[in-house]
Amino acid sequence: MSDDTLQIELVAADRVVWSGQASQVIARTVEGDLGVLPNHAPLLSLLVPGVVVITPIEGEPFKAAVEEGFLSVANNRVSILSEDAFLASEIRLEAAQADLAQAQSAGDEAAVRRAEARVRAVEKTS
Repeated sequence: MSDDTLQIELVAADRVVWSGQASQVIARTVEGDLGVLPNHAPLLSLLVPGVVVITPIEGEPFKAAVEEGFLSVANNRVSILSEDAFLASEIRLEAAQADLAQAQSAGDEAAVRRAEARVRAVEKTS
């Protein structure tokens, strides 16, 4: 790995969702949206439900919906550890919208944030 690339690991509790080299990653933390480029200062932050955007070295940027977790950056390695994570290509928009409507009607704010992240991940790729 060269000094102008990042090694990204996007990991859910039950699987490695994506692993590879990228030129940048954007994630939402408790402090707000955070962009990471090569040679970023080390950090550890809490993730909130949202959309992660990864720009791989080869190919188009892609999105993933993540839930609560952690983001760690050190020595051009980025670890995104989330209770649950889905690539946008794995999410069915209709099911995510139904989950969102159900969470809203139940008044479950945490479930609303998770469902909104899945909907945004899919809508941003359309």
